[in-house]
Amino acid sequence: MSNNKLGSLYLALAATIWGGMYVISKVVLSFISPLELVWLRYVIALVVLTAMSVLTHQSWHIRRRDIPLILAIGLTGYAISIWTQFLGTKLSTAQMGAVITSATPAFMVVFARFLLKEKITFRKWVSVILATIGVLCIVGIGDVNINYQLGGLILGIAALTWALMSVLIKRVPSDYSQLVVTTYAIFAATVIITPFAATQLNQSTIDVLTHPAIWEGILYLGVVSTALAFFLWNKGLQMVEAASGSLFFFFQPLSGTLLGWLFLGEQVGITFLIGSLLILGGVLLVVKES
Repeated sequence: MSNNKLGSLYLALAATIWGGMYVISKVVLSFISPLELVWLRYVIALVVLTAMSVLTHQSWHIRRRDIPLILAIGLTGYAISIWTQFLGTKLSTAQMGAVITSATPAFMVVFARFLLKEKITFRKWVSVILATIGVLCIVGIGDVNINYQLGGLILGIAALTWALMSVLIKRVPSDYSQLVVTTYAIFAATVIITPFAATQLNQSTIDVLTHPAIWEGILYLGVVSTALAFFLWNKGLQMVEAASGSLFFFFQPLSGTLLGWLFLGEQVGITFLIGSLLILGGVLLVVKES
């Protein structure tokens, strides 16, 4: 198998895993809070990522001037964005979580303009407008369940903060190991989240964690959707062009919607389909131009 095909396989697997993440988290969030789930996911992921970094002999050196950047990545991407992903998914549906967060690539162009001084072309402006309208269609208005509306808005925050984090990552020096940078950023997020998660821990949470099915879901989120998927995504991007690789991000909403329909009985309405197509069109405009 050629490097291009193997890289494509890695990227498709990573994005598909992320789509399944919303279905698994929807089930687990019925028993524990979003903040507790984020904390447990990261504790497990840190163990796995540290082991991967040690086994692959990665350099752990980070220059002092880059520490604030790593902390910003951890705060925006791994603390705020992931927490709002879980909170928004808990209030809405796995489908909504997977699709709204797929607007991230289009939102990146706004942050890239201010942080990286990249020019925003007409095509990019159109992509942002399409993605925004798509998110609003999925969030819904009128007689749509108020929790779904709130969940959709929170998922929009998740998409925006993940876009900001993605642009900040572009400022990380290229001589750093992406695996080590991810480990440091997740460690920073874990430290930030720990005091807040500790206040929500109680005996009922501990009792729930004794159930094998809940731990299976948490292990999936920590090992598979975090450590493994991050590795597959980074590895795949090294083997194909970045613009081509971005297309595989859309396996996430597709798998999330399909799995939500199959396992959770979630319905797919016309406004959801319209919103999904608008987001897809918006991001494809960005990808096609890059």
